Amino acid sequence: MKRSVEVFTAGCPVCDPVVKMVKDLACEQCEITVYDLIKLCDDKVCLSKLEEYGIKKVPAIAVNGSLLSCCENHGISKEELIKAGIGQG
Repeated sequence: MKRSVEVFTAGCPVCDPVVKMVKDLACEQCEITVYDLIKLCDDKVCLSKLEEYGIKKVPAIAVNGSLLSCCENHGISKEELIKAGIGQG
């Protein structure tokens, strides 16, 4: 059975080793798609997948349509910035 592996990257020095690791670990059943968000993709499917998976940071990896738990993040919010003391005297 084929395994769909989607890697979301910004083509940066932090992301590139993750892409290499995924490719090195992949087996014949792994179908790898790398979405370089700097270059985007011609059909913009990468942008809809960002929203679908709730990706807030890269690199991120989804396997068989599910974002890996290590990649989940709620992202930066105004509330979190305030909680950290930003904007307070």
